[in-house]
Amino acid sequence: MNAHIEMNPEEVLRMKLEVLKREHRDLDEAIHALSSAGHSDQLRLVRLKKQKLQLKDEIARIEDQLTPDIIA
Repeated sequence: MNAHIEMNPEEVLRMKLEVLKREHRDLDEAIHALSSAGHSDQLRLVRLKKQKLQLKDEIARIEDQLTPDIIA
């Protein structure tokens, strides 16, 4: 059985947004755990924080695409 599900572009964006938000939370937890450890790897912390910021930017772009423009 080969089921084919069609999704509209907005549904795809919403699903991607949820995945990115989950990844962002996971990175936040990893950063917190690493920084709480006594001997944290500063280079790894910087890389994780940079990755978290990139996810935040991508989340903002998708949210902008999903939010309709309001003409004042």
